Amino acid sequence: MSRQRKILLQTTIPYAEDDWHIGRFSLLADFLKSLKNGDGEHLYAVTARNFEGDRGAADPVLSTLDGSDFDQLWLFGLEVEGGLTSADCAGITRFRKAGPGILATRDHSDMGGSMCTIRGIGPAHYFHSKHLDPDESRRGRDDNVTMTVDWPNYHSGANGDFQRIKAIDHELFRRPDGSLVEYFPAHPHEGGVGVPEGDASARVVATGISKVTGRDFNLVVAFDKFVDDSGFIWGRGIAESSFHHLVDYNWNPEMGCPSFVEEPPGDQYRREPEKLKDVKQYIANAAAWLMSEPPA
Repeated sequence: MSRQRKILLQTTIPYAEDDWHIGRFSLLADFLKSLKNGDGEHLYAVTARNFEGDRGAADPVLSTLDGSDFDQLWLFGLEVEGGLTSADCAGITRFRKAGPGILATRDHSDMGGSMCTIRGIGPAHYFHSKHLDPDESRRGRDDNVTMTVDWPNYHSGANGDFQRIKAIDHELFRRPDGSLVEYFPAHPHEGGVGVPEGDASARVVATGISKVTGRDFNLVVAFDKFVDDSGFIWGRGIAESSFHHLVDYNWNPEMGCPSFVEEPPGDQYRREPEKLKDVKQYIANAAAWLMSEPPA
């Protein structure tokens, strides 16, 4: 029997019922758990947890992640203040430096800004008040409807609807027949990501189009494995513009959301549910691609 690879789904916020706690990513967790190999064996064991650092203290798992037996980390940057400590970011950096893979995603403005100092993955995220997009023309509003949300806030559509994406021919986006994934869940204000300056291991692999301005924006940045000057083999990585591609509410708004969400949801999830197959294909591809060695 093949060894199940271990995936950690992790938020940067402690549990609060009226927030984006890890329980709101249940459909993602269930889908990853359902994936099987050709012999019908489950590929992944999934652990889903919230941040447990108390009043600025480091999280006991993240700060020592390099000493764990997890094979990959899916990190959801959900805080608007607080979040990861320097010890947590160092533990996550050492984790990837040892070979495992990381997917890190956040959302608009400064949400998830505590991940900035995670080497490689952190600098791929652009925020409102720190680590700004080097393209100054992007330091302004895209979504001008929800005025409580500041830039970066690319409007790809309503929660519950789908956006058509433009993906390059990459393992992350190939369907079984060789064609490319075309649809992601939409969101009214996605964050900003890009290739960190001087990082030859990274490239933009998917972009979206704003439904407000018609401007393109980066959706996904992929980091290949690389060997550093000390001989360490760094694992693969993915930086995404929004956790809303993966959260229950954007796959099925009837599952609910925190009370601070202002925008009415769309209904394309109900009218065209087949489009959800594309993001699930991407997730299956991502889980396999992030492994140092693909699961059997």
